[in-house]
Amino acid sequence: MGRQHRAGGRLSLRPVRFLIPGTTGRFRCGGLLVELQTARLIQGLAPTEVVTYRQRQSDHPFLDDLLQESAPGEALWIVSWGFDVPMLLRRLRGRPVAYHAHSSGYGFGLPPGVPVLAVSRNTLGYWGDRAPRNPLFLVPNALQPKWLERGNRGQGAAGPRPRRPIDVLVQQRKNSRYVLERLVPELRRAGLRVEVQSGWVDDLVDLFNDATVVLYDSADYWRGRGVSEGFGLPPLEALACGCVVFSSLNHALADTLDPGLLGHQIGCGTIESDLQRIRAAVADPGHWQPEPQRLQQLLHEGSEPVLRERWAGALAVIDQHWRQVLGEGALPLAVAPRWRLRWDQLRARVQAKVRS
Repeated sequence: MGRQHRAGGRLSLRPVRFLIPGTTGRFRCGGLLVELQTARLIQGLAPTEVVTYRQRQSDHPFLDDLLQESAPGEALWIVSWGFDVPMLLRRLRGRPVAYHAHSSGYGFGLPPGVPVLAVSRNTLGYWGDRAPRNPLFLVPNALQPKWLERGNRGQGAAGPRPRRPIDVLVQQRKNSRYVLERLVPELRRAGLRVEVQSGWVDDLVDLFNDATVVLYDSADYWRGRGVSEGFGLPPLEALACGCVVFSSLNHALADTLDPGLLGHQIGCGTIESDLQRIRAAVADPGHWQPEPQRLQQLLHEGSEPVLRERWAGALAVIDQHWRQVLGEGALPLAVAPRWRLRWDQLRARVQAKVRS
């Protein structure tokens, strides 16, 4: 990776524009928060702004206006919003663009040369298969400092940690019917203090710090939508707050939740097994928590300073890539269609049999 000149702490890069549909109402979600956090994270690396393209807002520039006002090579555009990506790539043809890839499985392909900034190894592998000639980068989502400045009640003090007011915390969104309709009632009947969180919470950090065990079972949610769990922040946030995590291991969750070492699989085998393990974790959370050194390494790798350096390296390479493609006229490598690959392999097998 070539070095880029830094001026005043910044890389000498073109401005970066993060495209989002809007920031209010139906557009408020985890993906939006991640894009806004990432834009803030790289402000020290290059001039950065958030641009909307569906909702006009007084606090952000609008895509239509910028396309009329700015030169094609002026900025690097970051697209991310799932089903909108093909439309945005068409509108940005001839301009430097990169795809910040969260969930995979939307079914679209990428034009040759469009870089992919994957938030998980699961997503990286998906695009490594579908777009192996495009520049690919791994830039996981960063944990905000508030999650790492845990101050867990009693943690680190001498003696056992005081019991937290919530035995088992379940966030309703994305959790399975199995957890909500079968496991939660049984845990309550067993006398555990179970809280099912729904709707808006002002301070999720405080909520997680009140919980001993967190249950997260998103496999059914994503299977029903036909796309993947792009990163899976809730289990990582729970681990950062000192919780014992029982989770599904679908898609990107397998990136971080080494079963039995950093988290525990939920919904496997029998409901009796889940009930026994969760009750045991509430009774003795220290026995079920990750090995401290392994957890600290995981949280360090997800910290903003580490992820800022990953973004710095990726942006430097992407900037040079587009200078070659747009400035020097170099053609980006393209991927052969699958039918041709299969035909070539079949023909090679037939020719080998004929020669033998």
